[in-house]
Amino acid sequence: MRRVICPGSFDPLHLGHCAVIHRAARLFDEVIVAVSTNPHKTHRFSEDTRIKLVREVFADEPAVIVEPLASGLIADYAERREAVALIKGLRNSADYDYELPMATMNRSLTGVETVFLPGEPSLLHVSSSLVMEVAALGGDVASFVPDPVLRAIERR
Repeated sequence: MRRVICPGSFDPLHLGHCAVIHRAARLFDEVIVAVSTNPHKTHRFSEDTRIKLVREVFADEPAVIVEPLASGLIADYAERREAVALIKGLRNSADYDYELPMATMNRSLTGVETVFLPGEPSLLHVSSSLVMEVAALGGDVASFVPDPVLRAIERR
């Protein structure tokens, strides 16, 4: 089985994330969406809520598994889960510049590869931070997030 891990905070999950995960599910036998919590970051949604939302969105995708990312190195987590690679979506060259050193370090640590997928052209401007900023200012974010996430944002 060729298993891949798609790590991220998904705070909140948006359609750019979904596109990468769907595409990864076509390329690999199993995609683990590993929901992380960064202690140096203020999260808008709890880890439990983010996991629940991702599971709800991908409920009809048997190849997509959603679980919390245990503390520690993603390279060690990938090794424990017997993943052949990490999947990262890239929107622009700044994303690449940010992700490349981490990909190289992860490969150096455990041999895990990182596969970069270019983002969907129609969603390259979408980020979790921007979605939440627009929503907080009363803007309509329905075209950027899945329905369960939109409902969660509206409840906030």
